[in-house]
Amino acid sequence: MTKQHANWSPYDNNGGSCVAIAGADYCVIAADTRMSSGYNILTRDYSKICKLADKAVLASSGFQADVKALQKQLAARHLIYQHQHNKQMSCPAMAQLLSNTLYYKRFFPYYAFNVLGGLDNEGKGCVFTYDAVGSYERVGYSSQGSGSTLIIPFLDNQLKSPSPLLLPAQDAVTPLSESEAVDLVKTCFASATERDIYTGDRLEIVILNAEGIRREFMELRKD
Repeated sequence: MTKQHANWSPYDNNGGSCVAIAGADYCVIAADTRMSSGYNILTRDYSKICKLADKAVLASSGFQADVKALQKQLAARHLIYQHQHNKQMSCPAMAQLLSNTLYYKRFFPYYAFNVLGGLDNEGKGCVFTYDAVGSYERVGYSSQGSGSTLIIPFLDNQLKSPSPLLLPAQDAVTPLSESEAVDLVKTCFASATERDIYTGDRLEIVILNAEGIRREFMELRKD
């Protein structure tokens, strides 16, 4: 009889969902606070949102140990940038840095699925969406994580963005006002929580605009 070895994996998926919406002069980044492993809830109060710079906020789902390692790496690189340039990184610069950091680890990737939101140099909202190995795109809205397959079709229906193949290129920002975008995000998570067991407990919303950053919370289903 052959010995059966338990298959060990260096990765786990801790679930959870992230959403970002870019507007004319604001950006809304949101994520739930549930962290799971299999059918176990490890904690109901884990923030998936990380402020990288004054105008760049990262929301990540996937394997949270890798996410933490990635955030640490980005913080160190950003500190070096600040010492060299005497200013904070812009959101598009941070987007490129994140892409390079993920691509550098492509043969043993960070198992992290990221959405980066913020304001660009003109003060317009911007959202960048990623895969695990650094391929990224600037979009008007995006979602990552276990509930993204439920959230993206809903956002497509509500905010259908212009095709990137259109010439001249159309602006990707959404036509909604800031309060409408926040309400839309709340609706997204309320419906995703009903169907996805890895999304729930509490919703953390970060709103970025010219005034700065503010946070809002909303309770979600606990079961």
